[in-house]
Amino acid sequence: MPRNPPELLQGTLDMLILTALSLQPMHGWGVAQRIQQISRESLQVNQGSLYPALRRLEYGGWVRAEWGTSENNRKAKYYSLTARGRRRLEQERELWRRFSTGVELVLAADRGGV
Repeated sequence: MPRNPPELLQGTLDMLILTALSLQPMHGWGVAQRIQQISRESLQVNQGSLYPALRRLEYGGWVRAEWGTSENNRKAKYYSLTARGRRRLEQERELWRRFSTGVELVLAADRGGV
């Protein structure tokens, strides 16, 4: 039976978007595709979550947006990471490392890890 990709934890979407944009500027659909590609199809970002997150990141000064032309010759908004966004990404990565380490410690408790 095929399994649906897990839903993203609240707060992780911003970090994933910032990570995708740290690789290169891209339009919104490209961001969603890049996250899916990098995660080996295990994560999918739906449009209803992606574009509000991009607007929030733009409003916060972590990304900038400019209109351009996509690969299929359509008008598209391209997003790029700002210097402030790079700093935010590093902070988010550190928080994620601490969080995931804590979760792993809790999960290991039933295996005698604590």
